Amino acid sequence: MRFPLYYLSLLLLIGSACTSCKKTVTPSPPVPDPNPPETLKLAKPIQAVALCDYNLDETALTAAGWAKTFDDDFTAGLDKWNVWRGGAFNNELQYYQPGNVQIANGALVITAHKETVTGRTHPWDETQKTFSFTSGRLESKTNVSANATTRKVRMAARIKIAKGYGMWPAFWSYGDPWPTQGEIDILEARGQEPNKYQTNYFYGRQEGRNLVRGATGYITASEDLSACYHVYELVWEQNSLTSYLDGKQIEVKTAGGYIDDMFGTTQRITLNLAVGGAFFTALDASKIEPGTMYVDWVKVFTAN
Repeated sequence: MRFPLYYLSLLLLIGSACTSCKKTVTPSPPVPDPNPPETLKLAKPIQAVALCDYNLDETALTAAGWAKTFDDDFTAGLDKWNVWRGGAFNNELQYYQPGNVQIANGALVITAHKETVTGRTHPWDETQKTFSFTSGRLESKTNVSANATTRKVRMAARIKIAKGYGMWPAFWSYGDPWPTQGEIDILEARGQEPNKYQTNYFYGRQEGRNLVRGATGYITASEDLSACYHVYELVWEQNSLTSYLDGKQIEVKTAGGYIDDMFGTTQRITLNLAVGGAFFTALDASKIEPGTMYVDWVKVFTAN
C-alpha cells in the first residue's frame, strides 16, 4: 500500500504471487532472477483453533529468554506512530486520514466510512483525487530488524478484525525501498470471510521487484475473528518465519524463498484497514459494508 497504482499491472506480469498486492513495481521490463526461488509448499488452508479473547502470557515469554523492546497498549496518545493522510495503492478505494484513527476504551480503533472526499493520491503525491471511502493507517516510529546482533524478533498484536464486505484489515511490517528491505504480512483478512486470514512475505534485490513465489499461507480459524480479540504473532529469524494464533504455532515458512536474504533488513510495523482493492476478486463496490478494526495492543520482543 505504498507505491503508485499505475505500477500494479506490471507486478502481475512478473509473477510475484502477490495475493495481497500492496506493492507495485517500477515501470521497466522485468529482469529474470538467475536463482529463482523454490516454491514454498504450505498446507492450504491451514486449520487453526482460535480462542476468544485470548491474551499473551508475557511471563512465559520472559522465562523463555524474550525481552520486550516495544509496547503500546493504547491507553495514551499515538506518539509512537505516524498516521497517514492520503490515498494508497492496488486499486483500493479509501482515503486514509487521521480522523478515522482513534483511541477509545484502551484500544486503537480504525474505522472505515462511506463518504466522498478529495485529497492526495497518496501521501507524497499531491495530485488531487476523489475517494468514495475513508479509513486509517498508521506505522510505528520504531523499526524492527532480525539481524546478527538480535537474531529473533517477535511481533505480536491483539486484534479484533473488521467485519464487512470489502474490508481489508492488516497487521504487517515493511521497509523502504520496497521490497529490498522486505515485507512480512502477519495478518490480512477479508471482512466477508471473518474466520479466514492470510500470511505472506516479500523480498527483492532491486526496488519494485519481488522475487518470492508461493509464500502465501491460508488460515481457516475455528472462530469468527471479528467477534472478539485474538493474538497474532510472527517470529522472524534468519531462516524462518513462524506464525502463531492465540499462542499456538500454526505455520512455519522456511528458507528457500529469500527469507535468509531478508535477514538484517529494517522494517516498521503497520496497522491499517483498507477498503476494496486487488486483494479481492470480482469485488462489487456497491455492496461494500464499512467496518471497524480494533487493536488492544502491539508488542515486540527480541531474543538471541
